[in-house]
Amino acid sequence: MKARVYVTLKGSILDPQGKAIEGALKSLGFDGIKSVRQGKIFDLELRDSDRAAAEGLLRGACEKLLANQIVENFQVEIL
Repeated sequence: MKARVYVTLKGSILDPQGKAIEGALKSLGFDGIKSVRQGKIFDLELRDSDRAAAEGLLRGACEKLLANQIVENFQVEIL
């Protein structure tokens, strides 16, 4: 089973890397972009074929390692 985890900064957290990307895009002529927030994507391959167990495993991994829940949100997607 394959899964994808999206980790993004919470809306209230400043994103200097996103701002730098936004500025770079504007300097390259991409004027239609209003704002940028950066994040991380993790693609994982799981041994388990039980969706509920896989979601629980991934949520645990996010809570303990993949996401800093103080400043980040995460979303788990089973592919």
